[in-house]
Amino acid sequence: MILENTESGKVPVPGFGQSLLCFGGIVLMISVGLFVLGVDLHSLMFISLLWAGIHARILGYDYGSVRQMMGQAISQALPAIYIFVLIGMVIASFMQAGTIASLVYFGLGIIDPDWFLVASLLLCSVMSLATGTSWGTAGTMGVVLIGMGEAMAVPLPLVAGTVVAGATFGDKLSPISDTTNLAAMSAGTGLYRHIGSMLYTTVPTLVITLVLLLAVSSWSDPVELPVASIDTIRPALASSYRLLPLVTLLPLAIMVILSIRRVAAEVTMSASILAAVVIAVVFQGETVAAVLNALWLNTPGDTGIASLDELLGRGGISSMAWTLLLALMALALGGILHGSGMLGRLVAGILEKVRHVPGLIATTIGAGVIGNMAMGEAYISIILNCQLFRQRYREQQLDPAVLSRSVEEGATLTTGLIPWTTAGAFYSATLGVAVVDYAPYAFLNYLNGLVAIAMASLGLGLLNGRKVED
Repeated sequence: MILENTESGKVPVPGFGQSLLCFGGIVLMISVGLFVLGVDLHSLMFISLLWAGIHARILGYDYGSVRQMMGQAISQALPAIYIFVLIGMVIASFMQAGTIASLVYFGLGIIDPDWFLVASLLLCSVMSLATGTSWGTAGTMGVVLIGMGEAMAVPLPLVAGTVVAGATFGDKLSPISDTTNLAAMSAGTGLYRHIGSMLYTTVPTLVITLVLLLAVSSWSDPVELPVASIDTIRPALASSYRLLPLVTLLPLAIMVILSIRRVAAEVTMSASILAAVVIAVVFQGETVAAVLNALWLNTPGDTGIASLDELLGRGGISSMAWTLLLALMALALGGILHGSGMLGRLVAGILEKVRHVPGLIATTIGAGVIGNMAMGEAYISIILNCQLFRQRYREQQLDPAVLSRSVEEGATLTTGLIPWTTAGAFYSATLGVAVVDYAPYAFLNYLNGLVAIAMASLGLGLLNGRKVED
């Protein structure tokens, strides 16, 4: 064990071998636990915490020091944790107010056969932006679009790839998405700063994707719009909600306007929740008790369509428990790895030959893909890669939002392109198309990272002028 002199005295410095053993052991335990043994991810995180704690103890840190490392990492993320709680209430209140029902109802009413693929991408993008969930979007709007595409003889892998691309686009940029908040929190940047940073690379990629879909549509034979699927869902929504856009879309409009004005995320979400609660009670006729209870745990809808009812029952504080608890444990794990110096040593070994910003961004994106492939979950990949690369971005004087953006482009966007991840398995089962079949047509998902690397090589979108905060 090597000791290094600091202002606070001598501290142990881990070697590269021990750091690699510790980090590699965590990846191995999570991979084997998830895919071979079927162990819950939270339990695996607990075992990983013990593993990292043992390595810190071997280095010479006592339990008090290890606990301080974990506590400090969690305390730094408290603002984002508050937002996690609000996310659940936003989703539930939007469901109760008929906001999401209106988006589905009117979205399905404007589809034109000649613009089917483009409309599918945009509808899924808007839906996932509003709900913060790519899975919920694919499980409802995506299922409808698959049925319509089949009736119009559009190749289903093409439709499924478009659905996944749109669902991921909104999930990546939504202020109420768990992965969006998780990336911002883990990288140490503000939520809106993170979203603004992603716009630099995601909007150009969306434009490229739209052009590709237009080209594909122009090569296809003319198709007819199947009204059966639409005529099933739209009446079911109309019979369950009062769908007046000027009223039901007001909570969403408040969120968009306040977000553009850079009002604090907590204030923006709280204002949207209050507006949605009032609309649910006054306009939709729900009882005060039912709406307030839904803020804790929402209940399924009553349209008679199972997938639609499941979507309308999303949200509530309790629905965020899985992600929130996972985030707390992963932050604690990152605190040990960072506080003990193992992350820093590992990064130094990995990035010895990465001396330029484009290479650093490409390495970060690649690490996100590898993390998804190894651990099957974007959540852990996001948190660990933010911890792994944070110091190097600071040394390069890059804004933390560039780190959070790069991590999302590697992790969030590619998780649905890998068959053995939870997202890949979900999309495949829900849409009825194998991942290997739809992945080539999820243009946005794999082009976004390439666009980001190309822009970095040209010195574009690097948010120059702001440094990573300590």
